[in-house]
Order: sequence, then C-alpha cells, then structure tokens
Amino acid sequence: MSAAPKPSDRIRVRRLPKRARYDWESICAILDAAFLCHVGYVLDGQPFVTPTCYWRYGKQVLLHGSFASRMLNTVAKGIDVCVTVSIADGLVLARSGFHHSINYRAAMLFGRAHPLVDESEKRIAMESFVERLFPGRWATLRPVTRKELKATTVLALDIDEASAKVRTGPPIDDEEDYALPIWAGVIPIESVQLPAQPDPRLDRAAREPADLADLRHLGIARAR
Repeated sequence: MSAAPKPSDRIRVRRLPKRARYDWESICAILDAAFLCHVGYVLDGQPFVTPTCYWRYGKQVLLHGSFASRMLNTVAKGIDVCVTVSIADGLVLARSGFHHSINYRAAMLFGRAHPLVDESEKRIAMESFVERLFPGRWATLRPVTRKELKATTVLALDIDEASAKVRTGPPIDDEEDYALPIWAGVIPIESVQLPAQPDPRLDRAAREPADLADLRHLGIARAR
C-alpha cells in the first residue's frame, strides 16, 4: 500500500496537481498529525458535514459518539462517506492579492463505515482513542462500564480511496512583481498548548500528569 497507485477520477487532484499525494505514508502522516475531521454524508437528499474527533487504526478511521447521534446512525448504514482532515501551517503573503495563499496539509478519504458491536472490540477501540490523545492515560482511569459501552457508538470507516494535497514554501509571484518594494513571505501558524485548567472539584491528592505538558503528537506545540 506504500506505492502511489494511479488515482481514480474521484480522488484525482485537478487544481495544482503537483501538490497531490496519493501514497499511504503521506496520507497517514496527515491523519496522524491531527485529531479533528469533517464527515460529509447525505441524509434524505440533504448534504451534511459534521466535525468530530477521529483516530486512525491501521487502514481505518474510527469515529465515536452517542448512540443517538444522527450522523453516526446515518453513516453506520454503510452509505458512501467523505472524510476530510486539514492542517494550516502558515499564511502566505504575496506581492499581489491574487497570489496570497496558505501553507497547508489536507487529506480527503472515501469509504463506508460499519459499527463495532462486540463489547470487547468497542472497549479496545475506546482505549485506542484515549491512548491516541493521551498515551498511558487509559490505565489510570476508572474502567469503562457496560452501560457506557452500550451508550457509545463506534464506527470503523474502511478507507477505499484517499488523496492528500500539500502546499509549502514562500509565495509564488509574477516574475515582474519580485522587484516591487512590498513585503512578502510566510507567517507560520500552529496550535499552541496553554496551561491546564484543573477541574474546580479536583481531589486535592490528584496531580497533573507530567506527560500532559507535551502534546506534540497531536500537532499542538508547547507554549513558549
């Protein structure tokens, strides 16, 4: 799966195709650098796009939420789904308004989802979600109950096809504009972690885990 197959018309990047990535490693790198996605689906002829958390598990994207979730109940029927993940890395200022841009990494996935119904599968999936966000935390938590498992829907989206698109580097201006005395360049941007805010009802004996100070695996930089 590491080789980049010839893309189908459904996933082929048409605008600026040089920025396209079709290999699994590039797509995984984007999926693993974020934790929020947008799920696109059609319900009764009306398109919806729902933001939600996700995590990658092999060649699947897992989604979870309340058993009453309209989005999850719709997607669980095995309909075609489009999931997108995007990360903004910088604002690109050019010498003309036309050439202003953004440095970004984005992935688009197509597939169909199926619910995890076995309790042990759901428990493992929920553990993998917590561990994806906060490695080592699951073992410190109260065990999940059967009632909580029943109240939670977990979907596994099998990725049939996927593509990525990436922009990096400085602005690309018209050649004659480079001589203009106008500032141009890139303003890097990133998510930054701020100090944790303890629960007002926190037990006095509870201490903030040291590993919460480093969330770079989620694409969140340490506060300087």
